[in-house]
Amino acid sequence: MSDVRAGNGRYDRDPNVARRDAEACRLRAQNLTYQQIADELGMSSKGQAYEAVQRALKETVQEPADEVRQLELMRLDDLAQAAREVLNATHYVVSQGRVVRLTRGGAPLEDDAPKLQAIDRLLKIQERRARLLGLDSPQRVSIDAQNLGDDIKGLIAALAGGDEDDLDDEQPDDDGQDEDDA
Repeated sequence: MSDVRAGNGRYDRDPNVARRDAEACRLRAQNLTYQQIADELGMSSKGQAYEAVQRALKETVQEPADEVRQLELMRLDDLAQAAREVLNATHYVVSQGRVVRLTRGGAPLEDDAPKLQAIDRLLKIQERRARLLGLDSPQRVSIDAQNLGDDIKGLIAALAGGDEDDLDDEQPDDDGQDEDDA
């Protein structure tokens, strides 16, 4: 049970359960699966481990959240470093288990694909870092007014049981008069 009766009629968190939840959260931060966390802490299911992590996260105050953010930034730094190592390394084209050469005994043919993939990965890491730090500006959404108007007309016509052309006939001309009044 995760709650204990406090003498004032309320329930407070059981300190042992709170410690176990915090430990589950720490293990999750180390990339353990919920099943591994359940096994490590003697829980009966991965669902219990998930609930423990969620409880710990729910009770997290801003300071620990900053620590988690720093942890994520450190992980991103490690990933970026690994991608830079791939980017800076020399890669050769290999076909059927052999290095490809343009001429017999010539220099090996360099493979640019790993470098391009490393660049793509670095860009994704940078995007994740920017989102984590809130550096991206809010996205603006543009609505094409003409298409929206046509869509609205179609919906009104469908509801009225008429045809979109009937709606166009009822629209006033440029002089403010209906076509039927002219």
